[in-house]
Amino acid sequence: MSPLATTPTDPGVLRQAFGCFPSGVTALCALDSGTPVGMVASTFTPVSLRPPLVSVCIQDTSSTWPKLRRHNRLGLSVLAEGQDLVCRSLAGKDRDRFTGVDWEASEEGSVHVHGAGLWLDCSVHAELPGGDHTIVLLEIHALRAEPDREPLVFHGSRFRRLAV
Repeated sequence: MSPLATTPTDPGVLRQAFGCFPSGVTALCALDSGTPVGMVASTFTPVSLRPPLVSVCIQDTSSTWPKLRRHNRLGLSVLAEGQDLVCRSLAGKDRDRFTGVDWEASEEGSVHVHGAGLWLDCSVHAELPGGDHTIVLLEIHALRAEPDREPLVFHGSRFRRLAV
């Protein structure tokens, strides 16, 4: 292993370092005037059982988060293995992110991606500053889990599969 880098503020060094930690990939979505709006967040963490809370971290430069945060309910879908094209579509910038993405909306307006391993119906519980990101705590109101569905894993800037 190489010695510790002395420039931990270099974004390229940090991005490579953070890429050493595998993460799941989530889609955070809602209906906005009848049209689905969504984004991808790979910084998802379970936080609390009482109250039921999870967190996502959103870049402060996001143009999608201001649209999502004003909704009473948000859908969080933990994407499953094989949904890498869905992830790329929802992460796209200059096109309809939902082209080719199968989804459904709840009566409350949360949007969930078909085929995901977990659906959470959430509301914003709190937002906290976190450097160049906002840490968003989401309170869970309802869920649907498919624990046997393999997750979509992101590691080292690419999608991976879990080995058995």
